[in-house]
Amino acid sequence: MNDKALITLEYHKIIQRLTDLGATSLGKEEAGKLRPSSDLREVQRRLAATDEAARAVALKGAPPFGGVTDVRAPLGRAKLGGVLGPSELMDIAQFIMGSRRIRKYVAAVSDELEIPLLEDLCEPLIDAKPLEDEIRRCIDEQGEVMDAASADLATIRREIRIGEGRAREKLDSLVRSTTVQKMLQDALITMRNDRYVIPVKAEYRSHFGGIVHDQSGSGATLFIEPEAVLQLNNKLRELKVREQKEIERILRQLSELAGNKAELLASDAESLGYIDFIFAKAGMADAMFGTLPAMNDRGELRLKRARHPLIDPKQVVPIDLEMGERYSAIIVTGPNTGGKTVSLKTVGLLSLMAMSGLFVPADDGSSLCVFDGIYADIGDEQSIEQNLSTFSSHMTNLIGMLEQVTPRSLVLLDELGAGTDPAEGSALAIAILEHLHLIGCRIVATTHYSELKAYAYNREGIINASMEFDVATLRPTYRLLVGVPGRSNAFAIAGRLGLPRAIIDHARGEVSEDELKVDTMIASLEQDRRRAESERQTAERDRREVETLRQQLEDERFKFQEQKAKLLEEAREQARQQVAKARREAEEIIADLRKLAMEEGASVKEHRLIEAKRRLEEAVPDPVEKPRAGGGKPVKIEAGDEVKVFSLGGQKGHVVELSGNEALVQLGILKMKVALADLDPVRKSGAPAAAKKAPVQATTVKRSRDENIRMELDLRGATLDEAIIEVDRFLDESFLANLGQVYIIHGKGTGALRSGIQDFLRRHKHVKSYRLGNYGEGGAGVTVAELN
Repeated sequence: MNDKALITLEYHKIIQRLTDLGATSLGKEEAGKLRPSSDLREVQRRLAATDEAARAVALKGAPPFGGVTDVRAPLGRAKLGGVLGPSELMDIAQFIMGSRRIRKYVAAVSDELEIPLLEDLCEPLIDAKPLEDEIRRCIDEQGEVMDAASADLATIRREIRIGEGRAREKLDSLVRSTTVQKMLQDALITMRNDRYVIPVKAEYRSHFGGIVHDQSGSGATLFIEPEAVLQLNNKLRELKVREQKEIERILRQLSELAGNKAELLASDAESLGYIDFIFAKAGMADAMFGTLPAMNDRGELRLKRARHPLIDPKQVVPIDLEMGERYSAIIVTGPNTGGKTVSLKTVGLLSLMAMSGLFVPADDGSSLCVFDGIYADIGDEQSIEQNLSTFSSHMTNLIGMLEQVTPRSLVLLDELGAGTDPAEGSALAIAILEHLHLIGCRIVATTHYSELKAYAYNREGIINASMEFDVATLRPTYRLLVGVPGRSNAFAIAGRLGLPRAIIDHARGEVSEDELKVDTMIASLEQDRRRAESERQTAERDRREVETLRQQLEDERFKFQEQKAKLLEEAREQARQQVAKARREAEEIIADLRKLAMEEGASVKEHRLIEAKRRLEEAVPDPVEKPRAGGGKPVKIEAGDEVKVFSLGGQKGHVVELSGNEALVQLGILKMKVALADLDPVRKSGAPAAAKKAPVQATTVKRSRDENIRMELDLRGATLDEAIIEVDRFLDESFLANLGQVYIIHGKGTGALRSGIQDFLRRHKHVKSYRLGNYGEGGAGVTVAELN
């Protein structure tokens, strides 16, 4: 890649931004080495890795790079047999921990997303936790070797503490002595050269037979080690030497362990640095609202609302550009400061970014090409005056380009042919463009020469473009208009600024008729383009509104269908539970009656048992019916009526209260508001039908005290609905058995089952109070209920 083009297009500023987003020094180093690639497969791989990282961050947040530092230098010394310091060893332990966290992060993401490239990067990372544990066993977070590092070190440090205590006690007795206190500058104990000393006034030096280790700046105070602690200090000195040797032995042992894995850990450091670099690219994509571009090697570019990444997002004006299919060269004309150079740099810089594996600040659907070289001749000089040295510089640069350009190159030329005589400059510009066009490369060039407009108009594969200019406000809009050549706005601008009309008319007379026709044609084209653009925007806005409404209607329809299906499912489930409960109760009652008839000789006839079973089965809710067709006559419904809800498949319930055109209906344990039109009465409460019921012969049921009555109910593993049914039956049985206290086992779990059961107990007629089990009763996994 042409290094001069990288500088001209300010690629280094993009690299600096990327480097700043690195979480580790390893990642920053990788970012600093990034360069564009001309290999399509490599570019696609780079972009795929960035896309994986962006999706991972969106799912799980930023990866935990804490602890990942560059440990390659200390690992290299350890490999050569060097002894590492405690802080360096702790850095290695932190690095191993950071590597493990990154592996866990990538594994968690891979459970939900396809991220093969990140998985491949993490796959060779080693598990060196035993080394990490050994380092942490010996060294604390502050980088100090701990007593637990070895038995000898613990013994030595214990002896040091004992010796220090004895030395301080000896000196304390001296300091507290009234005879000695008058000789001391201060009644304190201090250290000099790792030995305990006391501050003695200089005039009392002869009263102490110890050793002078230091004196104050004024010479008035001598720091003396008394003879009384001389032997103790000597012993402490020997112990500290032994301590240092033991610490060196421990550090050498740990360094050898690290050296054995130095190559693998150094390789891990490089892998983690590359992973951090990939996530830095994802961070840049998020910061500049970048998107993943489609890449090709056919010379095709399609930019949708592309923004220059180094311009303030609040000020940058997006551009749309296509090149490579119908035309391979674009000639951009327009006034100074109109944005031609920015558009030129945007095309070049976004191409470099995409070839580097970076997302580009453009809308979805943009595509870019992998070029074998990008060449740029862009000058910063924007004034009218040009000199020979500038022209020579541009020519030198162009000559260097022409020697390297291939059909797979992108050439960006700013103010082509400027800096010399207009006639010669325009002719030279046309010749250069023609030469490059014959090579087959992609070209974007800016110019002031009107001759190039005609050249582009007549040459197949080349198209005119211009930067839009608002004559009403005398300001450029910075919008790139492909297909419309730029027109001279000199007369309009001069008129708006106040130049006399006579002068402007005279100037118009000096312009040839052909040039006036061209200018009029361009103005007409621009007017037609603006009208078409306005109509396109209106149509696009209408299309978006229709699409939004369609989506809203689709969402509402989906929600309605979903709610309808949910209600039907709930009703069916409730009906199923009620059927199951009624059937179980019927079987139990009939079984009890048969048992009593056999044991006690009760006069219970078989045909009466069959009749009782039939009546119980009639009480079972009807199967879910299909909703009725509309148009039925309204029927008067009152509170207390038993009704069917047709929208719930004929589910039966009782009307609790009426409110306008709605009724509050009790459906099992649920209450819901239903439109009156959706209800059909089954029978009125208190209607004559109730009085016409056939009388039921009463049967006395006795329970023997010898029956095996349960005092506890185990509901672990049951759903809440199943549990409520079982608890209701259990409480009825316990009440009939005159039990005063029962135990309901629900387990701890999430607490949902416990809360539901206790809420049911709170409303049950047989329950006087309830509490959680005490110690020995099961604790929070059991609820104890006191019965009336």
